Amino acid sequence: MKNFILQNENAIYFECKFSCDNVIFLSLGKERFFITDARYTIEAKEYAKNCEVIESSNLIETTKEILKKNKIKKIIFDPNDFSFATYSKLCENLKIEFIQKPNFSKEKRLIKSEKEINLLKKAADAGRVGFNELAKYIRKNGFDKTEQFLYFKAFEKMSQSGKLDISFEPIVAINENAAKPHALPTSKKLKLNDLLLVDAGIKYKRYCSDRTCTSVVNFEKFSFKREQKFKNNKHQKVYDIVLKAQLTAIEKARSGMKASEIDKLARDIIEKAGYGKYFVHSTGHGVGLDIHEYPNINSKSDLIIEDNMVFTIEPGIYLPNEFGVRIEDTIVMKNGKAIIL
Repeated sequence: MKNFILQNENAIYFECKFSCDNVIFLSLGKERFFITDARYTIEAKEYAKNCEVIESSNLIETTKEILKKNKIKKIIFDPNDFSFATYSKLCENLKIEFIQKPNFSKEKRLIKSEKEINLLKKAADAGRVGFNELAKYIRKNGFDKTEQFLYFKAFEKMSQSGKLDISFEPIVAINENAAKPHALPTSKKLKLNDLLLVDAGIKYKRYCSDRTCTSVVNFEKFSFKREQKFKNNKHQKVYDIVLKAQLTAIEKARSGMKASEIDKLARDIIEKAGYGKYFVHSTGHGVGLDIHEYPNINSKSDLIIEDNMVFTIEPGIYLPNEFGVRIEDTIVMKNGKAIIL
């Protein structure tokens, strides 16, 4: 790809190993420019690789000057990357063809390098430590705590008291609130034998982890392990179906399959058990610098899965006003098979 322009932080980080919240990145043939303001130039000059750092008080005007100077006729951009206002100002009085190529950076990042897989593994390991610390807290002090307070604790334990960034806002949901896939925390309090769903992740050197556990609340033995013994029979039944769907998809996923075939592995089990209409989202999504990347593991995707792709497998069943179960791991395709990170 010869000439392209970026504004997305993670897309820029992928190109030059540094980014910030006010930057335009230009790749013009062999020349690359990191255009930012005075707040970031010292760090940019230290960390940004293989590009010229340019300090500017008007990023758009500086970008236009560079494009004119280099006599650029065509440039690729991601329409998801730029606001309409920025795009309008960029195009103004420029005789350049801006070519839309949605998500071209995410496509470049589909297959991870060994170095990236190693960083994602470290993120997953640190995420597991966070889950274990949260479980320890719940065993000792969880009784009668609200979802809102446990959400705050998830934040604290996952980030190792602020040492790491979280990869997304944690989801902490009890019983009927767990029936909402992206539940917001409420003042509902945690009690013995409740069902508790926690979805959380961290970032390690900008690479994300993502995991969901559904557990029964028994304060002495509480854990986020996959073996769960619920007192409520319906909780147990639905949990076992979701776990079977997840493990089957992980076990049978192969490189060379379409993404939709991996989705079907999980979905078929849930449908055969009579809960198909309660599995309301896709089976998974890619994970990398963004928490949602490619590939999308859904029923419509014909993308062929290849080695070194990293994605989640996270089937769920959500029974409105009752409860929900989701079980999620992030996996990497290696030697044709799925390995849990």
